[in-house]
Amino acid sequence: MNKQMTVKPNEWEDFKHLFKRQEVPAKKVLLKEGQVSRTMFFIEKGCLRTWINNDGKEITTQFFFEGDSVSSIESFRTNQPSLYSIETIEPCILQTISQKDFQDILENLPELRKKLEDHLFRRLFQSQQLMYSYLKNNPQKRYEELTENYPHIVQRVPQHYIASYLGITSVSLSRIRNRQ
Repeated sequence: MNKQMTVKPNEWEDFKHLFKRQEVPAKKVLLKEGQVSRTMFFIEKGCLRTWINNDGKEITTQFFFEGDSVSSIESFRTNQPSLYSIETIEPCILQTISQKDFQDILENLPELRKKLEDHLFRRLFQSQQLMYSYLKNNPQKRYEELTENYPHIVQRVPQHYIASYLGITSVSLSRIRNRQ
């Protein structure tokens, strides 16, 4: 969905011992909305999503794939409760690092701090794009933008998550797809 903070493997080499490899099944909540994020996840294999709870209804806000890093970065950096949950969509292989260890790395690698700033700017920009798309585009147009800009999402992510992300029902999404 978005180009996350990617770091060349050799940049992490000195810190490899700080990472833990986890195999996680599909539909596993890694962080619940309202909890403080203490872990950053790097996706080796699989797909994750972020979502919010709106009166018992899950609304998907982003998707993440191999090579992406995921955390509730706002919570991770400020120790405030997360505004959203993080959940696996597929079985995943993740590399995880603690908040403290990541902070230590940032202090030792100024170039990583710059990448984090760039990552946060891209994430803000993508959130703004989605918000403005909700305000100005109908569901058909939002789906067209998604398939044009992020075809891998449509190919890999279950339809009900895509519908939630677009702010429509699965039935409406089926109708839109059938018109194409």
